[in-house]
Amino acid sequence: MTAPTRNLFIISDGTGETASQMVRAGIVQYAHQDIHIVKCKNVRTESQVDPIISEAADKQGMIVFTVVSRLLRQHISNESTRHGVVAIDLLGPLLMGLEGFFGLSGQDPKAGLLRTVDDRYFKRIDAIEYTVKHDDGKTLSELDNADIILVGISRTSKTPLSIFLSHKGFKVANIPVVLNVPLPEELFKADQRKVVGLIIDSDTLLRIRRKRLEKFGQDPGSEYASREHIFKEIDYANALFKQNRRWPVFNITDRALEETAAEIVRLVGSRMDLPYDALL
Repeated sequence: MTAPTRNLFIISDGTGETASQMVRAGIVQYAHQDIHIVKCKNVRTESQVDPIISEAADKQGMIVFTVVSRLLRQHISNESTRHGVVAIDLLGPLLMGLEGFFGLSGQDPKAGLLRTVDDRYFKRIDAIEYTVKHDDGKTLSELDNADIILVGISRTSKTPLSIFLSHKGFKVANIPVVLNVPLPEELFKADQRKVVGLIIDSDTLLRIRRKRLEKFGQDPGSEYASREHIFKEIDYANALFKQNRRWPVFNITDRALEETAAEIVRLVGSRMDLPYDALL
């Protein structure tokens, strides 16, 4: 004989994923039962709750809920009892225990915070993946999807700035300026308000490059770290920046990474009319 279908209603003031996972963990013990799950998400008012409880009563179902509002939890419990519906509060006992533990009784928690945290987390992951893919001009496709595009000669902190900003949730592409090599056409097809030039003092750059070569056991007297070559690179970069006056140029000499990043974010955010600095 076929077991009757059991209706289980999930009520959540968010996505309902927390309750769904807990319910799945529970019903795995009852695999022989025919269970129909109805997920009701973003439920935050009594007017939304009441029809769900009525339907659960009509179908002789059960309710499982994860709601942070103390008043709404109480309403669900009261109405479920009145309609003869079994209702399990998955979140309430935990919240009450935490309130007592932290000495914060009387504060009504905010709904949807877990989703906000999750969204922020996945935004950072996407930003990091994009930034790594678009480091040092390795990928020129989808440049317009970047929040910020950095342009500069070697050792002007393009990669460190990009990675730092990506951990704040910004998609950053960086493109190297190579002596006597034109910048890629794709750069000029992107929104020019996102483009920022980076420059550095010649003496500082000379010191950085020589230290880098020594670190990797290479000749610190090579052309890459020669004063004459560095002058040519800086002059070439400055000439490119003068040709593209819409790009603001930041001199990163002896400046903290965080300070430069904050200024770039504020400037590009104002140019794009977006609250970029809210992510810092």
